[in-house]
Amino acid sequence: MAGHSKFKNIMHRKGAQDKLRAKLFSRLGREISVAVRIGGSEVDSNIRLRAAINSARSANMPKDNIERAIKKGEGNDKDSTYEEVRYEGYGPSGSALIIETLTNNKNRTASEIRTIFSKNGGSLTENGSVSHNFIKLGQIIIDKKNCKEEELFNFCIDFGGLIEFEAEEENFIIFIDLKKYHSLLQKISEKFETPNLSQIIWKSNLEVDVDKNDYEKLTKLFNSLEDNEDVQSISSNVNNKEEIFKDL
Repeated sequence: MAGHSKFKNIMHRKGAQDKLRAKLFSRLGREISVAVRIGGSEVDSNIRLRAAINSARSANMPKDNIERAIKKGEGNDKDSTYEEVRYEGYGPSGSALIIETLTNNKNRTASEIRTIFSKNGGSLTENGSVSHNFIKLGQIIIDKKNCKEEELFNFCIDFGGLIEFEAEEENFIIFIDLKKYHSLLQKISEKFETPNLSQIIWKSNLEVDVDKNDYEKLTKLFNSLEDNEDVQSISSNVNNKEEIFKDL
């Protein structure tokens, strides 16, 4: 019986991992399709598409999936005509959130996001009520094995527009002025290596620590938003979110 239980646990973990991978591939595929629809399917001239494909490859997304997403972006199927819609709101302990979505049905998405907030101790607000405390930046994440910290840092300084540079255990994280983002991404890919991840994010100017009593509520809010198929990214001003998810 113990062996059978262990096997069930392994299969449950595998099922959960497969579900997460499928969700990630779906998001990456939508971003590729939108990039193609906006800027065409030529990777050399479409920096957004190049960044999206780089992110897909870093996530080990199969080549067939990438090619299907490109063809979908080139087609005229109304169900694959996605719009970029941003939502802003507040969660427990005064946490502020910005949710970026890609949707082919704005009414459906708005209703689902509003319901998620109300069920998890939060509330949606008008656009601008939260984002005025955030700055929109480019974020580039590079594996430490691909370059030396001093060389990469100096390269970014010389290029201009660097907002912040962080060295984590396995990666270097670059926050760059949005006007310089696509150009720096291209230069880094040419000089060093294709980044592990490149994306446009909202970074908070005023971070807050969430009260421990609100950890579980906030985690449910984040998880519910992550589970929504239209949500592409979630930005927040929560300072201790890593601590929250580790504890839970």
